[in-house]
Amino acid sequence: QQEKEDLQGKLKLREHLSQTAGKSEATPAPSKNIDLEMKQLQCKLKNSNTEITKQSTTIKSLKKQVQEKEEWIRELQAKISQLERDLTVKRHFIEDLRSCLKANQENEKTSNETLESLERKVKALVEDKKASIDSMKQRFDVAMKEKSQYEQMYHKAKDDLEKKDLKLTKLERKMIETECAMIELETAGSQQLHGLAKQSTQALEALQKELLLTNDKVEEFKTFVKTLTRELHHSVQELRTKTKLAKKMGEMKACKKGLSQESLQLAASILNVSTTDLYEILQEGDDEETAKTKMEFEKDEEWLQRIQKLLDAQFPFASYLMDAVLEKLNEEKKLVEEYSSLMKHTV
Repeated sequence: QQEKEDLQGKLKLREHLSQTAGKSEATPAPSKNIDLEMKQLQCKLKNSNTEITKQSTTIKSLKKQVQEKEEWIRELQAKISQLERDLTVKRHFIEDLRSCLKANQENEKTSNETLESLERKVKALVEDKKASIDSMKQRFDVAMKEKSQYEQMYHKAKDDLEKKDLKLTKLERKMIETECAMIELETAGSQQLHGLAKQSTQALEALQKELLLTNDKVEEFKTFVKTLTRELHHSVQELRTKTKLAKKMGEMKACKKGLSQESLQLAASILNVSTTDLYEILQEGDDEETAKTKMEFEKDEEWLQRIQKLLDAQFPFASYLMDAVLEKLNEEKKLVEEYSSLMKHTV
């Protein structure tokens, strides 16, 4: 039964392979594999037949044993008939013989049951063999049909290949013609490129000159912006110093009004300095003023660095540069107004 199931599984696998092979376009090489598998299956069937013959021989031997046992039972019965005369003496012996007969009968029943089961198995194997042979015949017919289909496909593919070979020869001729035309075009193109290269070199030289001029103009612009920022910085610093001096002059006048001239002269004579120097000494040590000047100096440095960054940055930067310059100009304007107002008050 196990070999039967294996054969059925292999035949199913063969059907699946034949279906997949029918879908794909290929040469008639799979038919050889089919023939090999068919031969292998026939060999397996022969092996199963040999096993069946072996089992039949065993059944015959068992039948012979049964016949021998029956003959032996007959002999025992004859002996029993002879020993019935001496029932009183040999009753115990007869009972033993009856128990042996019962055991032999039971063995006979079991052997008969085994024989019946073996006969059933043989019948089932014969039927399975017939069914497998029929299915193999049907599959063999299908395989032959597939073989004919594959042969037709092979002939079609061969014809297609011959046509494609003709097309390839034509294409090769066209390729040779196109290569010749390409060589001619390359020679003409090289000549044109040579002329274009001369024109491009002249154009590049003119562009290089223009670039040099533009670079010079940019450098001039940068120097102009740098000098302008420096001048603005210097002018703002000068205005700051002037406003500070104007504030100090106003404070000195107020201090002169508060102090008497004699006390100022006395202090100047003691310190051996003039009265103006004395006012400057009195104004020294103002921490708030020094901190303010320091902050202004730092702001000026930051402004100069920002201008430099804008000049080094990429285009466009004109609007940012204009805002920075206007910031410094507004600061200068405020300082001028403050200085003019201080000068009016001091006068």
